[in-house]
Amino acid sequence: MSPTERKRLEKLDELVLNASSNELKKIQEIDHQTQMEGLSFYDVYLDSSSLIHQSIKKSFRES
Repeated sequence: MSPTERKRLEKLDELVLNASSNELKKIQEIDHQTQMEGLSFYDVYLDSSSLIHQSIKKSFRES
């Protein structure tokens, strides 16, 4: 795993660990969607970190 990938995973871990219960529900929904597509939430985050991060933030604002 590259240093960049490690940093992205650390950011995702922090996002999950510091999330409110409402935010965790949104993260769970996104995780479920990626699993239904046969993907891993972490892999998708690593491949498109900025897109996932923006999607999560957008979902939180819509709550």
